Amino acid sequence: MDIQGLPGRLLADLGPAIASGEIPEGAVLRGEELEERFGVSRTVVREAIRILESMRMVESRRRVGITVQPRSDWDVFDPLVIRWRLAGTDRPAQLRSLGSLRVAVEPAAAALAATHATDDDCRTLSALAVELTVTARAADLETFLQHDIAFHATVLKASGNEMFAHLGDTVGAVLTGRTEYHLMPHQPESYAIKLHREVAEAICAGDPERAERAMRTIVTGALEELDKQLA
Repeated sequence: MDIQGLPGRLLADLGPAIASGEIPEGAVLRGEELEERFGVSRTVVREAIRILESMRMVESRRRVGITVQPRSDWDVFDPLVIRWRLAGTDRPAQLRSLGSLRVAVEPAAAALAATHATDDDCRTLSALAVELTVTARAADLETFLQHDIAFHATVLKASGNEMFAHLGDTVGAVLTGRTEYHLMPHQPESYAIKLHREVAEAICAGDPERAERAMRTIVTGALEELDKQLA
């Protein structure tokens, strides 16, 4: 979700403040105070709060105000919630949690993709594997990241499981976070690129075991490397 305009600017202040605990659980916000503090209209405040409510970060009740909800209630899969948590002190726990999610989901998705991928999926994966190789050699991390996000999102979609497919933005958020917070090598490792090519080849060859094995090596390796860097 990319929120534009004044509601987006208000969210850019409120979201990270709630995610970091600067505005703690149970705190009650008043619409009038937010209007005055940020110099925005009532409509802008309502729109921003509506979005935070959709993430279950706050609850708005008449004659009570806008109450910050417990962290356990939040929509932790929302890419904006992930981005805000990564920007604060919660970053290590968030990265490890997302890394564990990838280990649980992506190998299974790759195996399913080897059975369900369409010809278009295979063409996309093969092309992205080539682009990953080229951008890795050029140490173009920004372009590499976009190709990497697209590769993993395509595998999730190609699984034929709509719940796996829905995690594409979530995986994209953790890949982005690792790059933005300098938790990726300056130049992607050649063995990791080779594994991505192997995933693409296995899926297109209809080989579930090989696809699962290669993807598991990718995501477990990423989690182990993350643990080393965070330590």
